[in-house]
Amino acid sequence: MTAQTLMKLLKNNEQRGSKPRCHWLTHGAREQVGRRLTELAQPWGTVSADDCWLPEGFCQRDEARVDREPGLLTEKKHRDALRDWWLAAPKPEANTPNFDIASTCKVDGEKGLLLVEAKAHATELKNTEAGKTLKARACSKSCRNHKRIGEAIEEANAALEEETELYWKLSRDRCYQMSNRFAWSWKLTKLGYPVILVYLGFLNAQEMRDQGTPFTSADEWQSLVKEHSRSLFPEKIWDHWVPCHAGFVPCIRSLELRYDAPMADS
Repeated sequence: MTAQTLMKLLKNNEQRGSKPRCHWLTHGAREQVGRRLTELAQPWGTVSADDCWLPEGFCQRDEARVDREPGLLTEKKHRDALRDWWLAAPKPEANTPNFDIASTCKVDGEKGLLLVEAKAHATELKNTEAGKTLKARACSKSCRNHKRIGEAIEEANAALEEETELYWKLSRDRCYQMSNRFAWSWKLTKLGYPVILVYLGFLNAQEMRDQGTPFTSADEWQSLVKEHSRSLFPEKIWDHWVPCHAGFVPCIRSLELRYDAPMADS
């Protein structure tokens, strides 16, 4: 298929910004994709052609939900444990965190997970400063889930404070997206999976200027992420191994590539 044909597989509102770039990043020969994802995971982990990742180019276009993907978590008991930890009433429409890219990987020879949250302009990050909302007339199941999510994040926060002896302020009620990414990373380590959590900034996404200011350099993206996270945990957490259970490392990475064309591998 041509690049134009592949792009048309996405919805109209998904054809620019971080979404198509994540598909191009995972599109192509498996060896190539493994090398690209390894570059994001280095120096902490590696991704090979035998690993499983989502999305898978333009073949599988949904964002990854780790608790629903046997390729990412092969043991059903672990998928169920994640879901039940997060949701009190797991009705079909109840949501769990969606990652822009998720892949199995190796961390010090152990099976782990690479989780990627991607942004293409400053407003995308700023918009995630809000907390998780609950509708005024939410049904009882939604209320129970809202409460359970708050409890899950509080559990992760308390454990991370104890395990690192540093302040942590993960919260359901502010900076919810980053809080849930870190809470899920912690829970996965408790289930035995080392985690590499990557905040990926796509540089110079000029087609998004009508939505927000594109990042122009790695330093700019790193500064924005650290500013965003400063109220949640100390800055020194970034790119350092967090020694909880199987362990995880949060990383800030950046990459420049076109939104409407395949990657050019060197």
